[in-house]
Amino acid sequence: MLDQNLLRKDLPTVLKALSLRGLSFDTERFNRLEAERKAVQVETEALQARRNALAKQIGQLKSRGEDASAVLAESQAIPDQLRQLESRLGAVQRELSDWLLTVPNLPHESVPAGESSDDNVEVRRWLPAGMRADARGNPPPQGFETRDHVAVGEPLGLDFETARKLSGSRFMMLRGQVARLHRALAQFMLDLHTGKHGYQECYTPYIVNASTLLGTGQLPKFKDDMFSVTKGGADEDGDEEREDLYLISTSEITLTASVRDSILSADELPTRLTAHTPCFRSEAGSGGRDVRGMIRQHQFDKVEMVQIVHPERSYEALEEMVGHAEAVLRALELPYRVVLLCGGDMGFGAAKTYDIEVWLPAQDTWREISSISNCEAFQARRMQARFRAGKGKPEYVHTLNGSGLAVGRCLVAVLENGQQADGSVVVPQALRPYMGGQEVIRP
Repeated sequence: MLDQNLLRKDLPTVLKALSLRGLSFDTERFNRLEAERKAVQVETEALQARRNALAKQIGQLKSRGEDASAVLAESQAIPDQLRQLESRLGAVQRELSDWLLTVPNLPHESVPAGESSDDNVEVRRWLPAGMRADARGNPPPQGFETRDHVAVGEPLGLDFETARKLSGSRFMMLRGQVARLHRALAQFMLDLHTGKHGYQECYTPYIVNASTLLGTGQLPKFKDDMFSVTKGGADEDGDEEREDLYLISTSEITLTASVRDSILSADELPTRLTAHTPCFRSEAGSGGRDVRGMIRQHQFDKVEMVQIVHPERSYEALEEMVGHAEAVLRALELPYRVVLLCGGDMGFGAAKTYDIEVWLPAQDTWREISSISNCEAFQARRMQARFRAGKGKPEYVHTLNGSGLAVGRCLVAVLENGQQADGSVVVPQALRPYMGGQEVIRP
């Protein structure tokens, strides 16, 4: 949520920043709500002053033995008037807060202007040692007819037909060697992040309430992208539960919201958390894209990284987290590039985002495998997540999140980049300890 004090003190800065996203801000509505809020506050302060004056007057009248009934009657009417004003003020503040929950974060000053992914800026790219780039700077052709991950993976255990029978489209079942390779990827990522990058591994709920999603920014704006669930039976008191529950679309939600309604000590920062979870997305806005294969699924696995940091350190932490995601790809010897997103392509809660894109030879293109964002205090303000330095006043923490990595897309990249002419796939060196020493998987 945006800082209401910033809106009141420097609205032009907010308008300029939102324009980087290609968005406008309803200044007329904001000014109307602000005017009403101020009017109610002025009325309230005047009534409170009148109440104090009447109390003094009543005391003086009584001390002189004079009739104070008229003044007393006026004084007794004031509490009801104050309650009415309080109700009016609450309604104005709720309308303002509910509206601001739908307004995205302000882009950082270093974010490039632009409307779409075409305006994103490549920062760097990396190819494994010994791989010579082609004329475009991309990995060279493989020297045989490249097949996509579906053609490579189905003989190895990718089973879309059974998944379609069980659940419908955009689901997958993994069997045998491919299932083991998928598990190996997740285990390797967790071991790297916990062993070398300083993250604490967490096991989190896969089902969360609406308040949690409101705090991290998925609600109310992205409700159509979520899977909602209904609990059967009754609660502990025998009454049916009516609370809205949702499947998580990323463990960013649960890891970040773990500090909701908290005041951390400065010594607890930074807090680094990671988790391997399934993620569930309705893909309501996918428009039929990526129907074939594993690229865009309703259910997929991801290893998530979250950092809760001091505000002065959040942009240092952002670069650090990009490096942590890159380390996974380098260890797997997968070609990738890092891209800085423009204002128009950033996610709702982000102030600055880097995407990491892995090379998929069958598509002859780079595809997103990780997105790492600094949300600054945007989520913390919604969640009331704060820290206190010494005896000072509580301040909002800054929150960051990023994929480290999307396991399914990483499997796609390993299958396509590691494929050989005979249909086998080379297991990356880093994964072999998790595969019983196996160097190649074969149909």
